[in-house]
Amino acid sequence: MAEKIEGVKPTRMELLRLKRKTKLAVKGHRLLKQKRDALIMEFFNILEEAKGVRKEANESLIKAFESIILARGTLGTMTVTQASMATGDVAPLETQTKSIMGVKVPTLKLEESQRDASNRGYSLIDTSSKLDEAAEQFEKALAVVVQLAEVEKTIRLLAAEIESTKRRVNALENIVIPRLTGTVKYIKMRLDEMERENFFKLKRIKAAIDEG
Repeated sequence: MAEKIEGVKPTRMELLRLKRKTKLAVKGHRLLKQKRDALIMEFFNILEEAKGVRKEANESLIKAFESIILARGTLGTMTVTQASMATGDVAPLETQTKSIMGVKVPTLKLEESQRDASNRGYSLIDTSSKLDEAAEQFEKALAVVVQLAEVEKTIRLLAAEIESTKRRVNALENIVIPRLTGTVKYIKMRLDEMERENFFKLKRIKAAIDEG
């Protein structure tokens, strides 16, 4: 016999209660399996998206660093460093959340991903178009890196939720439902035994009355 819940009284009321509980557990198990499967599909879709974003981020950063090397070669390291200090802070990052199968994941967006050369803060007289190109490439790279951060965080959150859902599915499948069904069977068996005992008792009583 399957493992049963300890301390359960074999009564009809308890039997009805456990049958309802078993039905809910089976339904919950089915819904959790559906959620797990949907999360896994979503996870692999985003994982595929992440490959493209990682590649784009890598290519953007390579272009940005190549551009800054050219700017340093043309203007000198000191001029480029001074220009970078004059640009000030990067654009503010707007953070929100969205729901994927009940999992809250971030949405990140730069309020101003790219700026005009005249709005970057450095002197246009003391610099050249090489610096403008480098700044533009780094702004593009930053926007892609922010997108990558959003995707990577989403992947981690979905992976954690998938693992949590798997544990709950396994617990219901291997522990909770077998214990409930085992206990239901045990109560049914005990009730049948008690019914037979009562039947034979009544039969003996009837026989004694008939003999008397």
